[in-house]
Amino acid sequence: MAMHGTVAEGFEPVAEAFAANFALLGERGAAVAVYRGGHRVVDLWAGTRDVDGPAPWERGTAQIVRSATKGVAAAVLLLLHQRGELDLDAPVGAYWPEYKAAGKEHTLVRHLLAHRAGIPALDRPLTPAEAADPDLAAAAVAAQTPFWEPGTDHGYHAHTYGWLTGELVRRVTGRDMGEWIAAEMARPLGADLWLGLPESEQTHVGRAGPLEAPEAAGALKTRPKRAVSEAYADPGSLTRRAFAAITPAPDENAPAHRAAVLPASNGIATADGLARVYASLIGEVDGGTRLFTPDTVDLARAEQSAGPDRVLVVGTRFGLGYMLHGSASPLLSPGSFGHPGRGGALGFADPESGIAFGYVTNGFRKSVTADPRAQALVRAVRRVLA
Repeated sequence: MAMHGTVAEGFEPVAEAFAANFALLGERGAAVAVYRGGHRVVDLWAGTRDVDGPAPWERGTAQIVRSATKGVAAAVLLLLHQRGELDLDAPVGAYWPEYKAAGKEHTLVRHLLAHRAGIPALDRPLTPAEAADPDLAAAAVAAQTPFWEPGTDHGYHAHTYGWLTGELVRRVTGRDMGEWIAAEMARPLGADLWLGLPESEQTHVGRAGPLEAPEAAGALKTRPKRAVSEAYADPGSLTRRAFAAITPAPDENAPAHRAAVLPASNGIATADGLARVYASLIGEVDGGTRLFTPDTVDLARAEQSAGPDRVLVVGTRFGLGYMLHGSASPLLSPGSFGHPGRGGALGFADPESGIAFGYVTNGFRKSVTADPRAQALVRAVRRVLA
């Protein structure tokens, strides 16, 4: 396995952990980037660009990051709040009147971000084509009766988070979230990150797919608790229904899916693009723009939800759109905020250390919030800082 890229002095343990992911954990193709104080200190890639092909991963190879998209989407709403265009404590219906239906008139904007809206699933799942239609998807979540009283409990909104936040951004700005991210975040930062991939960028994206964990000695094996396994196995459980809100599952490698704007699940990024966006949330990046004020950083990571998650069936912690450090999704430190992508990707920022982190892969495992490969890299960064 040939590893490419650069590592700043002192960050060699990250390179060692990255190599070990290929040697011990069966990594097929991946990249990792780390910024400290706005400067890139790790930029590594290795393996193949496609999970099922021999072409090498190159500088600029991007991958779908699944739910790591949620953290980028959250930044949009928080920036709108920072600019005075969106009130986090206003009812969603103040911006989106149709959302008041079916007992949701008291749902607040912050409830959408904190997975407290009570709409993690739909009575009738959407097809991939319907899910990509913003008008139809918005109408579906607006008409849905909550599974619990909004604001009183939390449960991971695996797909519906995207339609909820995406429609709110459309109502406030008149632009879809992908357009907003491109104009206000990605292009000004020079970050290779897209929500709604342009046709011109399709050739830079690798094919992703399932990747079985290796049986080799030294490979990390995890076994979910019985309650978690049963929840995922039961077609009638809220867990299965939340992840099946799009049925059948879309082809994540199809150009049409990559071009859709699904703020919960189909962002596409390089590891550097993901890390660079998080670096911009907590400071200037290579002398460039800082996106979040210190007050907005504090808002992002202020705990809104904690404890047993009605969907993931484990204890989770959420700020405003971000997962917070905890047993379900370990990040760098208690002050970190970010978001994993199911089965692989991870992006986060740690304001106290000035670290921003991005990891992308073409091989998805069965993990939901704490992939062993990403966690090995996070532990390496923690050792560097110790």
